[in-house]
Amino acid sequence: MSLILRMKSIIKLLLSLGRPMNMRELGARSYIAWPRKLEGKKHISIGADVTIGSFSWLAAYETYQHFHYRPMLGIGDHVIIGRHSCITAIDKVAIGKGCLLSEYVYISDHFHQNDPGEVPLVEQPLVSKGPVVIENNCFLGYRSAVLSGVKLGAHCIVGAHSVVTHSFPEYSMVAGAPARLIKKYCMKTRQWESLENLEKIST
Repeated sequence: MSLILRMKSIIKLLLSLGRPMNMRELGARSYIAWPRKLEGKKHISIGADVTIGSFSWLAAYETYQHFHYRPMLGIGDHVIIGRHSCITAIDKVAIGKGCLLSEYVYISDHFHQNDPGEVPLVEQPLVSKGPVVIENNCFLGYRSAVLSGVKLGAHCIVGAHSVVTHSFPEYSMVAGAPARLIKKYCMKTRQWESLENLEKIST
């Protein structure tokens, strides 16, 4: 085998390693870097032109202990997700087109039930407050977390280290733990404005 053919075969192998098999859907030119952890691949759909960084963990759990779930984890086209991300579902997690997620982002639609008693936490069921929906063109900052039952409208920005525990409408900038609204994008000024400035602009 010639050197060129060998190089082509090596490149083809490396590219195939970034495209895991047996997923529900994996769009063209999408790539999940090694090392990675994928669980419940048949319930995970990834659109086209998606890049997911190394050390990421994607999971859609059908079962946990002896409990059963019907999960769906979907990622839209043209999404970039940084390294060490953790995205898990027992119900539904949907990430819209064009989103950008920084490193160490955590997104989950569930948590461990925590009933005091004789049953250890690890043996209690996973429970959900509802789906997590992140609409198109949102940005999630470094080490931010989006928790069960949250919907972020399109074009939202989540600050670094924020913990999003409730929903926000489109064009919101949120930060903090728990996250709160700090700015809104103003169509009149074409800028992110503080809430105080928005009141002045609207009067």
